[in-house]
Amino acid sequence: MSTHLSKPKLGFWQLWNMSFGFFGIQFGFTLQNTNTSRIFSTLGANPDDLALFWLAAPLTGLLVQPIIGYLSDNTWHAYWGRRRPFFFLGAILAAITLFLMPNSSALWMAVLVLWLMDSAINISMEPFRAFVGDKLSVEQQTAGFAMQTFFIGCGGVIAGLLPTLFTDYLGISNTPVNGAIPDTVRYAYYVGGTIYLIAVMWTVFFSSENPPENLEQFKKERQQNKGWTKAFVEIIGGFTKMPKTMVQLAVVQFFTWFSLYAMWVYTTPAVASIVFHSNDAQSAAFQEGGNWVGVMFALYGGVSALAAFILPIFARFTSRKVVHMACLAIGGISLISFLMITSKTIILLPMVGVGIAWASILTMPYAILAGALPANKMGYYMGLFNFFVVIPQAIAGVVLGGLLKNFFNNQAVGIIALGGACMVVAGLLTLLVKDDAVVAQSKQASDSAAATSGAV
Repeated sequence: MSTHLSKPKLGFWQLWNMSFGFFGIQFGFTLQNTNTSRIFSTLGANPDDLALFWLAAPLTGLLVQPIIGYLSDNTWHAYWGRRRPFFFLGAILAAITLFLMPNSSALWMAVLVLWLMDSAINISMEPFRAFVGDKLSVEQQTAGFAMQTFFIGCGGVIAGLLPTLFTDYLGISNTPVNGAIPDTVRYAYYVGGTIYLIAVMWTVFFSSENPPENLEQFKKERQQNKGWTKAFVEIIGGFTKMPKTMVQLAVVQFFTWFSLYAMWVYTTPAVASIVFHSNDAQSAAFQEGGNWVGVMFALYGGVSALAAFILPIFARFTSRKVVHMACLAIGGISLISFLMITSKTIILLPMVGVGIAWASILTMPYAILAGALPANKMGYYMGLFNFFVVIPQAIAGVVLGGLLKNFFNNQAVGIIALGGACMVVAGLLTLLVKDDAVVAQSKQASDSAAATSGAV
């Protein structure tokens, strides 16, 4: 476990300001998650190719996050700090790509913009995880990640609902014209790009950063670490030095994110088929299904925003890993239940369970991990940890299309259920994780009690 100097306890509004950027980041991710399959299908993609086209998302994370984590660890500026330069740059690039995506006129253009978009989002997102580890004590880290999860949930709710709100309340067309992306989706992306920029800039300009614990030593090490060869060796070498807790969490993350990828890619064709009875992406029924998936994803985002502040309370009475296990099991069972649902209204119910799981996925693993990492490599290891988020998605992108075609008779709901089973497995594996911070706190309490007893 790492050793951290004592850090001052931050107030509510300080936690708010340092986390608010995630509201915009999740706006971008939700628009991507709810509409990418819809955009690809509208532009002519076959269902069994969707997972392959989605590979841009995990592969850009695989490449970008460890590099950004390493660079931000070795960055310090008296005004900009360590992480905020990357928030700033990533936000500008992400906003541009969000404006470009709905104007894609061909499938290859949409796939290319997805690569660019996901790269940009990762530049601004990765340092946010390390930001919590930098600024907060072990006792506040769960609250810090919970605040991020709250904003992720709120961003997810609004972004998911936008196409439906534009259709139902503003009368904007939701039907493709000449194979183009519907106006509801285009305007949702325009709003999303604007909100992304504003929210991240709020954190950039209303949060401060702590200098490295030993600034002179930091400067000396930064000089020694200059050069891409040195950086590459450091990044790759980290795999052999991962804390045990990180290795155990990596296995949990594998099954968790395989499941999430399956859900994000195949919920739109699954819901369009089993609820709206259409597999034709050019039909009004399919596009209505796309809007409804936005509502479903908004619901799980809203539930996660509420659960974010409840889960840490349960964790204090049980443990973080027990809470995570239970939440993943609930989410997995909820996804499996898709097999039994054909009602537009009832299919909203499983998203409550998914929202509970999502809140824990965004909070508990990172809180557990932060307590096991060295403070001077927080950004790097958080970036490296993302390998175990993106590798399962990359594998899913390669295999899910074949599974859909050869084992599930092109019925996307089967892939959703498979994802649910993987999430249940992830929950069970959580029980094997060692939470170093909890162990250390228990030992400290035990030592304190023994000292008090000895004094008596």
